[in-house]
Amino acid sequence: MIWALGAIAFWIAGSALNVWIAGRYGRARWARLFVPLLFGATLLVLWEGLVRGLDVSPVILPPPSMIAARFAQSTDLLWGDFIQTILKGALSGYVIGCGAAVAVAVLIDRSPFLQRGLLPVGNFVAALPIVGIAPILVMWFGFDWQSKAAVVVVMVFFPVLVNMVAGLAATDHLQRDLMATYSASYGQSLLKLRLPAAMPFLFNGLKIATTLALIGAIVAEFFGSPTRGMGFRINTAVGQLDMPLVWAEITVAALAGSGFFGGMALIEKAVTFWHPSQRA
Repeated sequence: MIWALGAIAFWIAGSALNVWIAGRYGRARWARLFVPLLFGATLLVLWEGLVRGLDVSPVILPPPSMIAARFAQSTDLLWGDFIQTILKGALSGYVIGCGAAVAVAVLIDRSPFLQRGLLPVGNFVAALPIVGIAPILVMWFGFDWQSKAAVVVVMVFFPVLVNMVAGLAATDHLQRDLMATYSASYGQSLLKLRLPAAMPFLFNGLKIATTLALIGAIVAEFFGSPTRGMGFRINTAVGQLDMPLVWAEITVAALAGSGFFGGMALIEKAVTFWHPSQRA
């Protein structure tokens, strides 16, 4: 019980300090980094104290210290799973799916017939549950990372497609008429007007797809995988009641997802620096 009371007291003190720093130094660059770090530290201390103070079984919820120790013991295992799931499955499927979505969006923008025909089909495919299509794709593409990449392609394709189509249609008639007065071809108008205007929409879809790619690759491994991969490891560790390893894999997935999303946000800031949303 002392652990629990100490954790609650630390949480209250940390929250009060966070509120004070955010209110007094909220615009400072160091405060923007320190405030979330302090919040995360207080949350971990609260978690540790409550689990130990209330004597919660590690099978139900292991403390952060136990998860960190298991993480340190399994770095080689976690790194192999990271390569198999994130780099091979999620990243390759993300690149293929997003690239195909951009290409199809340009074709749809060029052809009203395709707009009426492909978008309903894409909407139908996007509505398919992953637990239904993952076993089928595993049977088609095998048990290695190729089938996981195929699941990721299906999951990321439609969100990027919809955002890209909306972005290509974002320019108004006055801008298009101006390009027409310059005798610009469709390709010139696309490169110099339509694609730059579509970038904010495209990056919205790409940021959404980062999360979907990780979820798709991990969940697909539950339906068939070689003896490595984050989804495979989580599935087998749950059966062995090795919950610290499960939480270690979850930590790797969370860090990879945050880094993936953050990297895409930095690229967006560099590419769409002219957009009002990026102006400080």
